Amino acid sequence: MIPPKTLDRREFIRGVGALGAVTLAPRALAAGEPLAFLHGVASGDPLTDRVVLWTRVTPATDARTVPVLWEIALDNAFRRVLRRGRVLTSAARDFTVKADAAGLPAGATLYYRFTAAGVVSPTGRTRTLPSGRLGQVKFAVFSCSNYPAGYFHAYREAAKMEDVFAAVHLGDYLYEYARGGYASADAAALGREVVPDAELIALRDYRQRFAQYRTDGDLQALHAAMPMIAVWDDHEITNDTWREGAENHDPATEGSFAARKAAALQAYHEWMPIRVANPSRLDQIYRSFTFGDLVDLHMLDTRLVGRDLQLSYDGVTNAAQLGAVLQSTANPARQLLGSDQLNWLTARVAGSQAKWQMLGQQVLMGRMLIPAPLVLFQISFSNYVALLQKAATNPTSLTSTEQAILAQPAIPYNLDAWDGYAAERERVLGLMRSLDRNLVVLSGDTHNAWASDLADFAGNAVGVEFATPGVSSPGLEAFFPFENPVAVAAGLTQIIGPLQYADTAQRGFMVVTATHDACTAQWFYVSNVKSTGYFRIDGPQWRTLPGAGQRKLLAV
Repeated sequence: MIPPKTLDRREFIRGVGALGAVTLAPRALAAGEPLAFLHGVASGDPLTDRVVLWTRVTPATDARTVPVLWEIALDNAFRRVLRRGRVLTSAARDFTVKADAAGLPAGATLYYRFTAAGVVSPTGRTRTLPSGRLGQVKFAVFSCSNYPAGYFHAYREAAKMEDVFAAVHLGDYLYEYARGGYASADAAALGREVVPDAELIALRDYRQRFAQYRTDGDLQALHAAMPMIAVWDDHEITNDTWREGAENHDPATEGSFAARKAAALQAYHEWMPIRVANPSRLDQIYRSFTFGDLVDLHMLDTRLVGRDLQLSYDGVTNAAQLGAVLQSTANPARQLLGSDQLNWLTARVAGSQAKWQMLGQQVLMGRMLIPAPLVLFQISFSNYVALLQKAATNPTSLTSTEQAILAQPAIPYNLDAWDGYAAERERVLGLMRSLDRNLVVLSGDTHNAWASDLADFAGNAVGVEFATPGVSSPGLEAFFPFENPVAVAAGLTQIIGPLQYADTAQRGFMVVTATHDACTAQWFYVSNVKSTGYFRIDGPQWRTLPGAGQRKLLAV
């Protein structure tokens, strides 16, 4: 039996910090202070009988090892403690603490804390997975939290929500760039310049950047309020990472990519509340979570273990060159997941009894085909829309140049996404269609909000995709600074057939609600990320229904 709720979530959020949109600046320990918990607490990877608990201690400078006690209870006063344990941490793991608390009741709301040298950490709230027949499951979905770009208000807003089971983070939890790099124009004024000030290369660099992010009050509030289920994208390592390298890595000046990747993954596993399945293969993080009879959430890695080198339009100057790139996108040999991960996913989906098969992964799966002149920056968005209108209302007035522009094909705008790996996408969609599964794909990466229908190459409806906006990273408004973002979003939904909803200018997050009758996404935005004062904007809802013939988007 699950005990009644002992603490209102809003009261709990106030209790674990009342931090607001602030960053807790790193501080030196006071004289005689043995240690402190400066980076909050977190939990993650819940199962029906266990959950990963995390914290970090900041010890006295001469500390070599620190014993840390953890406990998890049915109540926030810790009168009904279920389990206790001890972890020994040291500089070898950056004084992070991770415990896989087992032997817990299914579907329970639980509270946890840590104690070291007589100092008690903040209290965190977590859950174990429910089993059996369920009525509803809700997830808050995030991606792309760039510290210097602005405040993490989206995390704070989700932490306030009463009925969200878990935070699902789809990657770019942090960014690797140096101070003054991407989206840093306002960082100094906001007091959010990154440390270290250089680009992340070595283990100490990644550790220091994680430590800075985890002093953010909004991020601490989210972690303390609910468990997180996370995967990485590229910026946890470096921009446009693939299996053997990255766009933002130069071996001549930055050394071995394998060494950089190993350092990044070690820091990730130290600082994130993620269960390590195989200590000898830290790059293998694909895994599944079963929410009773309602949802199987399969967290995929589309970035590291299987991805072939991305294609590019760089240097394309004529139709033949463009055709060669497009032909390569459909090469059956190109991989995004890799054969091992695809075989694992096939087995998981085939054995599932859940109503919804949900893929938590990084990059857009939907077909995002945009006229080539826009992708290749040959014409502005507003001018292209004007040409379309001219062609519709007065086609005889089109010049030969305008006709040539309109005659160019629609092409994938982002070859780093599934559009650059079309054969692999067909394999995944074919799997879902052959097994008659209800597919919902959760995506991040682009910093924009999208909702798309998913169909195979023959046009058979297979499922839907809900994509979350960035927490703070700028969206398409940064690429089209002189365009009306409302017009851009409307134009994109007109131009891109499968795309039903877009918002390309607001930051926020997404809440996905699954029931036996429908799966619904609602987008939530924040009015700005450049000020501590803001308000939440409740965005639209789109849903899909289960069953063959109904797997498409419907406005709510």
